[in-house]
Amino acid sequence: MKKLEIIIRPESLEDLKNILNSHTVGGMTVASVMGCGQQKGDVHSEFKGLQVMNINLLPKIMVIAVVQDEKVEDLLTRIQETISSGRVGDGKVFIYDVVDAMRIRTGERGAKVV
Repeated sequence: MKKLEIIIRPESLEDLKNILNSHTVGGMTVASVMGCGQQKGDVHSEFKGLQVMNINLLPKIMVIAVVQDEKVEDLLTRIQETISSGRVGDGKVFIYDVVDAMRIRTGERGAKVV
């Protein structure tokens, strides 16, 4: 299993939900977050010849989903094809190994609880 942390522009959330649903991802956690990347949230890095050093935190959405290993590559392809606008700030996907999972209600463990 893999845990995907998907950070996107707020206006891309509906597209991402449709992608996850079409790949029968069992659930997701969605949070409104603020952040910046390498450009420090600034779309203009120079103003009248001077470097701008302000750090601007921009609104983003973080979606967390745990998926089966065999779905990851197709999901990544669909996310990139659908959500990419070609502009800075489209987002990132971080991928982590999930060793185990447990359903609290029943104590069941493993991939079946996802």
